[in-house]
Amino acid sequence: MAATRAPASTPVFDEPGAVAVARSMAEGRMTAERVVRACLARTEAIDRRGPRLKSVIEINPDAIAIARELDRERSAGRVRGPLHGVPVLVKDNIATGDRMSTSAGSLALDGVRARRDAHVVKRLRDAGAVILAKTNLSEWANIRSTRSVSGWSARGGVTRNPYALDRSTSGSSSGTAAALAAGLAPLGVGTETDGSIVSPASICGLVGLKPTVGRMSRDGIVPIAHSQDTPGPMTRSVADAALLYAVMSGRDDADAATSAAPADLASGASIALPDDALRGARLGIARAFFTGFDELDGLIEQAIVVMKRLGAEIVDPVDLAQPTYSDAELRVLLYELKADLPKYLAEFAAGATVKTLADVIAFNRAHRDVEMPWFGQELFERAEGLGGLDAKEYLDSLAECRKGARDDGLDRVIKANRLDAVIAPTGGPAWLIDPVYGDHPGVSFSSPAAVAGHPHLTVPAGFVRGLPIGLSFVGPAWSEARLLALGHAFEKATAHRRAPPFAKRSTPG
Repeated sequence: MAATRAPASTPVFDEPGAVAVARSMAEGRMTAERVVRACLARTEAIDRRGPRLKSVIEINPDAIAIARELDRERSAGRVRGPLHGVPVLVKDNIATGDRMSTSAGSLALDGVRARRDAHVVKRLRDAGAVILAKTNLSEWANIRSTRSVSGWSARGGVTRNPYALDRSTSGSSSGTAAALAAGLAPLGVGTETDGSIVSPASICGLVGLKPTVGRMSRDGIVPIAHSQDTPGPMTRSVADAALLYAVMSGRDDADAATSAAPADLASGASIALPDDALRGARLGIARAFFTGFDELDGLIEQAIVVMKRLGAEIVDPVDLAQPTYSDAELRVLLYELKADLPKYLAEFAAGATVKTLADVIAFNRAHRDVEMPWFGQELFERAEGLGGLDAKEYLDSLAECRKGARDDGLDRVIKANRLDAVIAPTGGPAWLIDPVYGDHPGVSFSSPAAVAGHPHLTVPAGFVRGLPIGLSFVGPAWSEARLLALGHAFEKATAHRRAPPFAKRSTPG
């Protein structure tokens, strides 16, 4: 692949990570203002000029002023929390009560400002984080069309993969993934309904954690489906993911699902990440989710050998089949989208002209040239034609999903084999961006954990012809700390991640 480098004047901020940046500021070797200015300069050089990733949809105009105030607080002896002065990128479907829009990438919400922060954003600010910018995404988090192009939004354009600019970032947390891979900031926040954190993280050579549904509040997040939606961290290391996970997690009266979370994560607690966490761990190999691509599957076989060498007990294979509940899952998502979207718009986008899903559909039709140049909104239209959450079809589909993903799926396999985690390739390498056919990602391991509501961690596992691939660790509900420890031990032993080359194209010619 022919590579194009960022301009020589670009500040190099790919490393260190958030943990090291926080330590440097605590020791007086770096200031929040200096870090923020370096991030903004790198964003200008790489995202706006240079390779033009289009990963950042809007920069916080107050970021430097916020960083400067945080530096003053530190000088006065006040430290808000573990992220004091650390910049964080936030996906543009998570409300920020500031001068930035929260649009889900849609022109229907362009310029619409939320009246308050989402709960996870408030937790970030309370911990001292600087909300640096909002990141691009697959518009409406990829629930608009069956033929969508991941990483595209009418407001932000197409996000490019920094490992090969002609390749997809996957989605829907496309901008967060590309920006973190390119080193535009130390930390990023994504959201997932099914694959929207782990797939772009895998494809962009990152660590991505989809937590158990209810571990982090969904308050202030543009919804798809309350049965599966969750925010989560996207980072360049497991240690950074653990730091961000601990800060973002917590109960919230505005999200009833968080009341089920065990009180095992005290506010501000750190996650133990021993280098020998794989010793004695029981890991089940989900062979049904291997891709059939010999080069990629071969890297996962090598990963299994490494984990055996580190003392893991491997159960190979485990009886976890490809989902039979995919149609039921889509029905659940569409029913819940129709029901949940108006509630978000009323609470966080009161000034918008759109109040319901029907309004959004009408807006897209009226602005077809800019909102639907590549694909339509047939999923929106299908959702609008559905009934309420008391419909028998919805209730039957929800029961089918829970039985398939939990009772007959992950819960059964994990319990029967006494597993700490199930492992498999996260998915295939990045596919070519295709505005005609749309996405064609191939096999993915995202659905079992997504539909079950269970945690899913992906970590870098190597490269196929210069394109990153990820290894997934999926565990029972509320096992995020264990998964992070396992992922950290694998990361320390392999150190697969490397910075992207910004290759112009991955195909010959």
